[in-house]
Amino acid sequence: MERYDQLYRLYDEFDAATLRALQNFVDLFPPVDSRVALEHWQEASDELDDRKAEVRDAFPEAGETFCELAARATRDQAFTALDLYAKYDRGVNVLVLDVDETLRSAGGTDNEIPRETLHLLTEFHEAGTPIVVCTGQTLENVKGFLIQGLGNEIVHSGNLSVVYEAGTGVFTPGHGADTKRLLYDDLDRDVRAIFDTVRSRVLSEAPERLRRGCHLQGNEFNVTLKPNFETGSDEARAVIDRALVYELDLLGTAVAAEVGERVEADDETASDWARAYYADQDPEIRGVLESEGETPDCDPEAVPDPIRDTFERIDVAYYEADAAEIGSLELNKVVGVESAFDVLGIDDPFAAVMGDSKSDLRVMEWVAEDGSGIAAAPEHASRDVLDHVIRTDELVFDRGKAGDVLRTIFALNRLANLG
Repeated sequence: MERYDQLYRLYDEFDAATLRALQNFVDLFPPVDSRVALEHWQEASDELDDRKAEVRDAFPEAGETFCELAARATRDQAFTALDLYAKYDRGVNVLVLDVDETLRSAGGTDNEIPRETLHLLTEFHEAGTPIVVCTGQTLENVKGFLIQGLGNEIVHSGNLSVVYEAGTGVFTPGHGADTKRLLYDDLDRDVRAIFDTVRSRVLSEAPERLRRGCHLQGNEFNVTLKPNFETGSDEARAVIDRALVYELDLLGTAVAAEVGERVEADDETASDWARAYYADQDPEIRGVLESEGETPDCDPEAVPDPIRDTFERIDVAYYEADAAEIGSLELNKVVGVESAFDVLGIDDPFAAVMGDSKSDLRVMEWVAEDGSGIAAAPEHASRDVLDHVIRTDELVFDRGKAGDVLRTIFALNRLANLG
């Protein structure tokens, strides 16, 4: 209990709120050409040093750690960090971070990663913590905003990896032949053919309502329909529900055509097979089919083995009022993160995984299986993600506030260093 007693003393006896305000001001002070502003910054920096010295002197055996805790973490964040250390007995040695709706959120930060979050990531980098950015976006998009936000030096440091297009490839600058790994090279030809068919037809053959209400994202192995309405709105929910049914039917016919030599079926039967199989796999998909009046006429056990074997390699994901997605289960974020760890040389990971979607959930569950990480999610994450995060360590943060969890992880690592 000694560490808990020390934290109580730290936050009871010292003005940690002022310390944090001073630290934030010093850290995030914008570049200005003003003598008065620079003098104000210097005064704040001097006061910060004086207050830290008081904390440092009060804790002779761990003064540096405790003055940094007070300056970086709230009371709740510090105690959460100590609880995590008591539970896992180690600190985080790699960050695995989704971008959209996790690091940045269109709802609250003008679709930019907040400066506070970028600064905290810079501090983790300077402390030697590898960063794996794990996203469904294209590599060029990710490189662009990472270089803009973190700087070219960090992105090309050799300690940062990008898992892009939800696991299609891994980009880790500074690692020679392993700098870029194209994971889809190992994908079988028959699965490639199915995705080629789905992608070529998904918009051209869509009903007019879907063509007007959706746009296509992803790559040839990740076909995602997104709404042309505000995410979360009633209009977005309606069009994505219809898009899910349409994608299931399209996938069913594409799979039946690919394995046609072994199984004969008309389009209606093939669509029913897809609906039955994926409704059995995912209660949310089943709920959408029921609400749309499109429940399948067949039992999932009636799906022929060759069709089922192919479905087992393909994922269908539903994100309420946000997206309907078809992806390869052999090209996912878990596979990408595993490859990134391999390139970065992380043999014994204890990862902090932050994300909001079902593709992020797979990574969270993967690290949880053998106690090799913790998970955090924004409060607007998908229901399954929130269920997992609340059931494990309850690291849920407000929209646009990923920095709150990063501060908890900072505190955890500081406490772990004390032993």
